[in-house]
Amino acid sequence: MKKLIQNQKEVFINQLLELLKIPSISADPQYKDEVKKTAEWIKNALNDIGCTTVKIYETEGHPVVYGEILVSESAPTVLVYGHYDVQPPDPLELWDSPPFEPIIKKTDLHPNGAIFARGACDDKGQMFMHLKAIELLVKNKSLNSNVKFVIEGEEEVGSDHLEKFITDHKSMLQSDIILISDTGINSIQNPAITTGLRGLSYMEVTVIGPNRDLHSGLYGGTVANPINVLCDMIASLHDQNRKVNISGFYDQVVEISEQELQKMNENGIDEKSFKDSIGIDAVMGEKGYTTLDRRSIRPTLDVNGIWGGYTGEGAKTVIPNKAHAKISMRLVPDQNWKDISVLFEKHFKAIAPAGVKVEVTTHHGGGSYVTPTDSVAYKAAEKAYQQVFGVVPHAKRDGGSIPIVPMFEKVLGSKTLLMGFGFDSDAIHSPNEHYGIDNFLKGIETIALFYPHFTALQKQLKP
Repeated sequence: MKKLIQNQKEVFINQLLELLKIPSISADPQYKDEVKKTAEWIKNALNDIGCTTVKIYETEGHPVVYGEILVSESAPTVLVYGHYDVQPPDPLELWDSPPFEPIIKKTDLHPNGAIFARGACDDKGQMFMHLKAIELLVKNKSLNSNVKFVIEGEEEVGSDHLEKFITDHKSMLQSDIILISDTGINSIQNPAITTGLRGLSYMEVTVIGPNRDLHSGLYGGTVANPINVLCDMIASLHDQNRKVNISGFYDQVVEISEQELQKMNENGIDEKSFKDSIGIDAVMGEKGYTTLDRRSIRPTLDVNGIWGGYTGEGAKTVIPNKAHAKISMRLVPDQNWKDISVLFEKHFKAIAPAGVKVEVTTHHGGGSYVTPTDSVAYKAAEKAYQQVFGVVPHAKRDGGSIPIVPMFEKVLGSKTLLMGFGFDSDAIHSPNEHYGIDNFLKGIETIALFYPHFTALQKQLKP
């Protein structure tokens, strides 16, 4: 398999570069045509790798692309999920090169080069690995599983229309396992399979004061300033130990055993490298937990954006009539994101002082997820990783959220296996996003090797 990939290396990389040039920004309506163009590109790519059925399904939002290869009624079926939409590239001035003009550069972590572009890692590069892995298996006449692809264009805006698509096509999408590559590994030397994801509740708050912006000289010190009030309210959302200060927030949190905690931290992160990678000299978080704990098994609350008043050039002395913030909460088993959203709204309105009104909007959310490590699929992945990387991968819980994963299990009844190959340092959602060439190629190889192991282990289960 490695030789086959090396022979096709330049072709695969150039195809990915072509895909990365399309600005499929799902959040911005002005890019709607580009998103649709990307869906067409994916459709053609699925045809090219040998899918016998390929179709674009329109939704009330952006399209879903479906493809399938059915080799046998008795063969196991793998459903591959990915997304072709990307985050907005702003702020553009912080990019070293244009976000939709992909280039390859060598870095300390990627001595053989990394592709720099929006979507390189999240998720075009990782999604594309699956297409290339299947292409190699088909050309080598060694694909022995049925494969179905669901590649959507709304993941970065909450996958609002995916559940309806999945529900409407439940029979078509039945599978033995769902594969997703939208997570990562610690390093090439220390690979991992993600076994847990945090849930998410994403909120927006507005504090409203006077009926218009006021002159700060005439009115300063006499009325509640919405920005000052909002800052005070946000500051009160954590206590002195950095715990979230909302009544009931931790009531449903499942505490994991000391044994699991210890095992998890044995394969943890180098704290110095962690700090160096993001340019800080100290970490901060909930008292009594390690950095790895805080970013994987503990719930959090963070402000993602805050604005109000005058922010243009020069000075304008006003007390604004409104101030706004976007706040996200990462959740763990068994926190229900809808319940947490209600708790947040109730609490935030309750702590507002006299003189202001508060509006709270729930944007989107999703549940946490833990995948079993004793399943056939996990064992097959473990064997594939060991073949490619030379070591047994360890299980790790991730701090990010993929809200559709628990939805898949609820609607389709299938477990999900998370086979991601990115690094934490790949700057997803940030300027200068990139994805290592080695990660890309090893990902293709690992995914391709997963299929024979999965089929063999599945056969052993049959009487």
